[in-house]
Amino acid sequence: MQKMDSRRFQARKTVQSMSDVSNRNPKTELGSEQPWFVLSAARHYDLITSQDPAISHFYSFEADQSQGLTFAIPDGCIDILFDCSAPQAKVCGTTLAARSADLTHQHRYFGIRFAMGVMPDFLQTDIAELIDKEVNWLELAPNSDSLLAQITEQTDARNQAKLFEGFINGRSHRQTSALTHQAMKLLRETHGNLKINDLETHTGYSRRTLQRQFAEDLGLSPKTFSRIVRCQNAIHDINRHTDVVLSDLAFDLGFSDQSHFQREFKKFVNATPVEYLNKLQGHGYQERIRRV
Repeated sequence: MQKMDSRRFQARKTVQSMSDVSNRNPKTELGSEQPWFVLSAARHYDLITSQDPAISHFYSFEADQSQGLTFAIPDGCIDILFDCSAPQAKVCGTTLAARSADLTHQHRYFGIRFAMGVMPDFLQTDIAELIDKEVNWLELAPNSDSLLAQITEQTDARNQAKLFEGFINGRSHRQTSALTHQAMKLLRETHGNLKINDLETHTGYSRRTLQRQFAEDLGLSPKTFSRIVRCQNAIHDINRHTDVVLSDLAFDLGFSDQSHFQREFKKFVNATPVEYLNKLQGHGYQERIRRV
């Protein structure tokens, strides 16, 4: 009981002192994850960091679908996924719930995951049009055939990352409004454990204004974004601490009870927290990730 009380106090303290949190790079606080991609890698899941703050990371893996479907989960990010064995590429917006990812067995993939909320300006569409959708890369980035060929012909993920960084060098990204940026920062710092009333208080703007600005900038509501952040934080904690006490984690993330946590996790991840934890322990999740 003493341990639970201590964690509850810390959770309240985190919310109360969020305005005092020092400036940190959100990329180091929350790296958006797609765990089923890692678990369905035939061997290693290669992860490459980027110096560009607009990019969360690059990744590469060979798909092994012999164990069943791979799922994409909500992460608030836009991905560009190159199928190097086809070759072809698609732009993927964030999902709103777990859904099957269309990967081909033994095909090698190279992906770019942009940071939460970043919309590359070279994609000829609105961010809202990408929510829960996958669109052919060449439809949204015409005249990029040469880049598609160069990336899919490469067999080294680091060289593929350099090619893409060269492509976006000097290109702009659509900027979110100052209000959305502030609200996103608050939600990430509190791990999504912040209600719309608190956002109104800390930003000085009404619920209606917040919702309208989020829809314009992210194609999401503040509530949906906070749920995505909470899901990603739950995944992050479980992936790195397989001895995590799930009831404590549920409370720290602001869920009303354990059943609420289980329902939300199941919707977002396609597994209950216990099922997901068992999957990790049986497949050596961290050992699969290779930073190159």
